[in-house]
Amino acid sequence: MRPRIVLLVVVLALIVGSAGAANAARERLPVGTDVDYQLGGPRAAPAHVGIVVRDRRAHPAAGRYNICYVNGFQTQPDERAFWKRHPRLLLRRGGQPVVDGAWNETLLDLRSPAKRTALSVIVGRWTQRCADDGFDAVEFDNLDSFTRSQGLLGRGQAVAYARLLVRAAHRAGLAAGQKNLVGFDGRTVGYDFAVAEECGRYRECGGYVAHYGRRVLAIEYRRRDFQHTCAVWGSNLAVVLRDRNLSPTGVRRWC
Repeated sequence: MRPRIVLLVVVLALIVGSAGAANAARERLPVGTDVDYQLGGPRAAPAHVGIVVRDRRAHPAAGRYNICYVNGFQTQPDERAFWKRHPRLLLRRGGQPVVDGAWNETLLDLRSPAKRTALSVIVGRWTQRCADDGFDAVEFDNLDSFTRSQGLLGRGQAVAYARLLVRAAHRAGLAAGQKNLVGFDGRTVGYDFAVAEECGRYRECGGYVAHYGRRVLAIEYRRRDFQHTCAVWGSNLAVVLRDRNLSPTGVRRWC
């Protein structure tokens, strides 16, 4: 072979090998165990809980499969100072931020490839920190933020950005979880599992199961919805009842 061809083959082999190593390091979400959803603050998990979800600034739980929560598509209310340094990456209409009023979170601006790339670099750093801290997976919240964008964002832009986030997770050796947008097959961009809040309340669990099988985590906030989800899906999915504030001392029940 010519030297340039040899060099190209070597480079390609290294790329493929690196991708293979990352995939090998990524552990799949376990099934047949319970989940605890601890975004409001860490607490001890009972022995039957094999999966724990915590905020990216918390430490993972020893001996469990740990999922790192990252708000990938909207801002966190306590991160205003950070986002003031990146004003052009926030979605605006008439100069005013577009806010998800239910959670007081400003939407990120996904309208251009350049902005999506810049945002993926920021969120990618958080994702790498999750991996460095010992988490096994990451869930990127608010894939459906475009539905609250006052018509400024489209589904295609959200999906294109999601693809960047999933790639960052896989490069870090983490499995990636789809959060929201029932009916969308997140496997097409590489998602490995789904986190479904109130899928029992809105009769959406089946929409996630259709794509992820048993690798769906069901979080309910009302007792009657929890009872329904347990009755229909409890034998196949990890289902937990939590209080809406997800407080360390709040409600916590399993099927």
